[in-house]
Amino acid sequence: MKPVYMINGFLDSGKTEFIVYTLSQQYFQIRGKTLLILCEEGEIQYDPELLKKSKTEVTVIDEEEQFTADTLMELDKKFKPERIIIEFNGMWNPKNVKLPWFWSQEQQITTINAATFPMYYTNMKSLVAEQVRSSDLIIFNRCDGIQDLNVYKRNLKAVNQKADIVFEDSNGEIDEIFEEDLPYKLDEDPIDLTTNEKYGIWYLDTFDHLERYDGKRITFIAQTAKPENIKKGFFVPGRMAMTCCAQDMTFLGYACKWDGIDALSPKQWIQVTALVKKQYWEDYEGEGPVLYAEKVEPVKAPKDEIINFSA
Repeated sequence: MKPVYMINGFLDSGKTEFIVYTLSQQYFQIRGKTLLILCEEGEIQYDPELLKKSKTEVTVIDEEEQFTADTLMELDKKFKPERIIIEFNGMWNPKNVKLPWFWSQEQQITTINAATFPMYYTNMKSLVAEQVRSSDLIIFNRCDGIQDLNVYKRNLKAVNQKADIVFEDSNGEIDEIFEEDLPYKLDEDPIDLTTNEKYGIWYLDTFDHLERYDGKRITFIAQTAKPENIKKGFFVPGRMAMTCCAQDMTFLGYACKWDGIDALSPKQWIQVTALVKKQYWEDYEGEGPVLYAEKVEPVKAPKDEIINFSA
């Protein structure tokens, strides 16, 4: 079976840019010919040198009535490709696509211009739904300055729960954690962060969304650390984490006030229940989470003592 990669989306949604990027990657410049079928031609043109280097042949089908299994079989006979990329026309209905029996859709990717998404979603909701219904990956690009990305994600997850959704701005992929993706509930009291996954996500999320936790109570398992220069009455409960390899270890913790600090031993395992406050802290070089412990209890070390972000 020959793999088919369907790249879907409306005009000016970034389909061509995505395909150009893919053809430029070393992993895609493999043996055999690639057939690129264009169902609409946007403003960006394909560089002949890139097409030559990636052994890509380009053909155009610009009428939906011509996009049939018979037409595609004729193209297969003519070009004899090892793989096929289809830059699909966003105004055509993907439900009507019929591929030759020996072509197998390997992946469907839908690109969306975040700046124009509200217009399309309001006026062509059914067509947007058909684009994303069978997509494996949905890429929102041009996300600079847009505040409603979580709403965009909810809209599409209602149609396709399984699709991966990526947001990109001019700097690349946005490393955003949305509230609905958190492995804990923000209305819990206290918020339970006692597993490795929960603590790791909480630590990352506080960098971008400290407002979610300001004034909230949390409970987590940690080891004690007492830096020499820390303010009197404070310590740092936290966890060791591996971000990419065993040599890349870091301690993830925040300043915490506790009246019983003298009873704690270095690297002692404890469970902390604390109130989170957004405050200035010199070591943060600005405002950040400062914890005020309400309860600190000795506990056994967890089964996995190191949080592994590289897994």
